[in-house]
Parts: sequence; C-alpha cells; structure tokens
Amino acid sequence: MTNKVSKETQEQALKVATGRQKKGQSKEQTKLIAQGIEKGISEYKKLQSKKSRERDKDRKQQVKQKQRAAEELAGVDKLSDVNSTNKLPWLLLGLSWLGFISYLLLS
Repeated sequence: MTNKVSKETQEQALKVATGRQKKGQSKEQTKLIAQGIEKGISEYKKLQSKKSRERDKDRKQQVKQKQRAAEELAGVDKLSDVNSTNKLPWLLLGLSWLGFISYLLLS
C-alpha cells in the first residue's frame, strides 16, 4: 500500500507529536506517534469527504424532487386549462340549439 498522506498532513502530525513529546522519549517513538496521528488525520479527512459527498447527493435529490413537483404542478395547471376550454364548445352548442329552437318558434 502506498503512502497517500500529503506532506502537509505529515508536517501537522509531526508538529503535534513533538508538541506532546515526553522527557526521555526517543525520536523513533515520536515518529511512531506522528504516524498514528497521520493515520487519524487521514481517516478524519476521508470521513469528512464521505459525509460531504452524501450531503451533495441528498441536496441533488431534493433539487430533483422540487423540480418534479414543479413539473407536476405545471401539468395540473395545463389540465385545468384544457378542462375550461372543453366547456366552451358545449356552451356554443347549447346556444346554437336555443337559437335554432327560438327561430322555429318565432317563425
């Protein structure tokens, strides 16, 4: 397995390890502690990036749901417009029949 820890993380870990160094602690022990800190930092970064990806996925899903809801509402509005325009031919037919009947009765 290759070492994928950045130089920045290594420097941070070494700085923390030397800051916490006890009297009589050898350099090798300090390096081991620094490696453990590096591993902890890298695991933390992985966890944070994973959480960030999940938040992005959730946000994208919410956006898609809002778009679908808006499209459905637009579709419902179109249907109501169609229903109101379907009444017009029936109204005109009724008026024409009334006109025809009145013409027959008056003539």
